[in-house]
Amino acid sequence: MDMELAGKQAVVTGASKGIGLAIVEALVAEGVSVIAGARHFGALPEGVHAVPVDLSTAEGAIELIAAAGEAFGGGLDVLVNNVGAVTPRTGGFRSVTDDEWLATLTLDFLSAVRVTRAALDLLEARGGGTIVSINSVNATLADPLVIDYCTAKAAVASFSKSLAKEVAPLGIRVNTVSPGPVATDLWLGGGGVAESVAKAVGGDASDVAAGAARQSPTGRFTQPAEVADLVVLLASGRAGNVTGADIVIDGGLIPTH
Repeated sequence: MDMELAGKQAVVTGASKGIGLAIVEALVAEGVSVIAGARHFGALPEGVHAVPVDLSTAEGAIELIAAAGEAFGGGLDVLVNNVGAVTPRTGGFRSVTDDEWLATLTLDFLSAVRVTRAALDLLEARGGGTIVSINSVNATLADPLVIDYCTAKAAVASFSKSLAKEVAPLGIRVNTVSPGPVATDLWLGGGGVAESVAKAVGGDASDVAAGAARQSPTGRFTQPAEVADLVVLLASGRAGNVTGADIVIDGGLIPTH
């Protein structure tokens, strides 16, 4: 199926690894020119323009979109807000400081607000476009272990639905994709969720990961490429009347949504 994306121009944040890198690869495979934003980069697909940037700062969002505007000649078709992080709060709610709350809300929520605000003029200049934000099942699945992350992701969901109503007359669609556990370093890498929880309870990281996988009827983690495929669909003209929507990919973890 032709996704009608060849020749389009996109910005992807948090693009150096995991879900972000998978999205970059999937867009490039569809013939999209991609600006990738992240603090550090490894290997990227050929032709991708990497912009080293700290999206925990207001300046970082402006810098990234300015680079895209220059590279793309003042227009943009697709924005993917993916940057984010999670820190398990194994000490409970009372252990989470104001600074930690602010850091989580800034990276996991406000970065999307800032980049989106900076990008809207470029999207409008193209006569419309699409914004896809990578959210999480934790936007609705409350979990005290990641209480600040849940709060930030709930904010992303509400922000995206409200913005979708405002910018629809401009031809701009706004949607979110909400994965459950994904096989990335955020969950499975050193210092990731599985390892952090295992250290707190005196267990093994592989057992924690296996237990998380068993909570889904499919019995496995989602793969980054599977999330990327949903992003490509939402970014494409094939989903031309989908806006204000949240697409869940969690292996059946949440039975109702």
